[in-house]
Amino acid sequence: MSVLPDLHLHYVQACQNLSRPENPFIARVLQEADKNKEISTKGLTLKLAGNNHLVPVPRVTDDDLRVLVSGLGQAAFVTGLDLAYNLLTDAGAKTMATFLQENSTLRYLNLMFNDIGTSGAELIAGALHNNQSLVHLRMTGNKIGNQGGMFFASTLKINSTLEKLDLGDCDVGLQCLVATAIALTQNKSLKAINLNRPLLSNRQEEATVHIARMLRSNSSLVELHLGKHEMKNFGVERLCEALYKNSSLRYLDLSCNNIICDGVKFLGELLKRNQTLEILDLNANRIEDAGAIYLSEALATWNRSLQVLSIVSNNITGKGLVALAQAMQSNVKLSHIYIWGNKLDRSTCMAFSELIGMGRLKLGCTDVIPYRVDGELFLAELSHGLGKHRYWAPCCAATAPGDANASLEIVSVSEYL
Repeated sequence: MSVLPDLHLHYVQACQNLSRPENPFIARVLQEADKNKEISTKGLTLKLAGNNHLVPVPRVTDDDLRVLVSGLGQAAFVTGLDLAYNLLTDAGAKTMATFLQENSTLRYLNLMFNDIGTSGAELIAGALHNNQSLVHLRMTGNKIGNQGGMFFASTLKINSTLEKLDLGDCDVGLQCLVATAIALTQNKSLKAINLNRPLLSNRQEEATVHIARMLRSNSSLVELHLGKHEMKNFGVERLCEALYKNSSLRYLDLSCNNIICDGVKFLGELLKRNQTLEILDLNANRIEDAGAIYLSEALATWNRSLQVLSIVSNNITGKGLVALAQAMQSNVKLSHIYIWGNKLDRSTCMAFSELIGMGRLKLGCTDVIPYRVDGELFLAELSHGLGKHRYWAPCCAATAPGDANASLEIVSVSEYL
C-alpha cells in the first residue's frame, strides 16, 4: 500500500473546510491519486497521528473530525485512516461511527490513545455490525472500560470482516475477557487480537482458563497478546495444554506477567510438540537461567518452527544465555532473539559476538551489538524488537521498520499488520 509522506503538512488546510471541493488538501490528494495509478487502485493511508516528532502537527478534535470525514466522501481511495494520539472524545466516536456505517472502502482505522469512553465504544462497535470493509481497528489506550469491551465482544459474534482488533490498555475487565473468549469460539474471521493490560481483581486466572478453552476450538486466530494479565504457572499450563492441538496460532505474547522457570517447563514441552508457533514473547517475566535452559533444550533438539524468541528483562545470567546461543547453532530456523535487560556477562558477550561474527545472527535480528574497549568484549543495545514502534513514533528514521517491528514481517496476518 502506498502512503503520501507529506500529508501532515496539509492538515491545517484540511481542517479549514474539507467539504469544499476547492480545498487545497482534498485537491492535492485527488491530484496525487490521479497521477499515481498505484494509489488509485490500491489506496492510501491518511496519517494524521498527533505524536509525530518530525513534523509539528495540530491535534485532531471532534470538530476537525466532522470536517475531515465530510471530505473523505469524495476520496474513495483513502483506505486507511490514522488518528492516533489526538483529542477525539465520544462525540468524535459518534462521527466516526456514522462514517463507518456509510463508508465501504476504509479498511484500517487507528484511534489509539484518544479520549473515547464507554459510550463512544458502543457507537463504534455498533457501526461494525453492518460494516463490511474494516479489517483492522486499533482502540488501544482509550479508557472504554469493561462495558465498552463487552460491546466489541458482542460485535465479534456478528461481524465477519474484522481481522485484527486491538483493545490493549483499554481498562477492560474479566467479564469482557470471558465474553471475548466465548465469541472467538464461533468467530472465524478474526486473526489477531490484543487484550493487553486488563484490570483484574480476581487472581484465580479465570480469564486465562476461558482463553485457553477458546484456543482448543478456534482455528483462525494467528496472533494473541496477553501481556500484563498477572499470569502465573497455572495459567501458562492451561494455555500450553490448549495449544498442543491448536494449529493456527503463530504469535503468542505473554510479556509482563508473573511467569517463572516452573511455568517455562510447560512452554518447553509445548515447543517440543507444537510445530506452528513462530513468535514467543516472554519480555519482563522472571524465567531466570533454569527457564532459559528449558527453552534451549526444546529449541536445540525438537522445535523447528519458532523463528523469534524475546526474553528481554528476565533475570537471566550467562549460563542461560549461553545455552540459548548454543541452541541457535543447531537450530537454523530460529532467526531472531532479543536478550537485552538480562545479566550480560563475559561469556554472554563472547557467545553472541560469535553468532553475529559468523553470520548466524544478523544485527537486524537481535537487540545487541558487540564492541570492544581496551581489548575486552561488550554488548551494546540496539533499538530492535517485536514492536518497538507500536506505541511511539521514532525521533529519527535511523532504525529500519523491519528491525523495530520484526513481528510485522514474520507474522503478517493482514496487509495492514
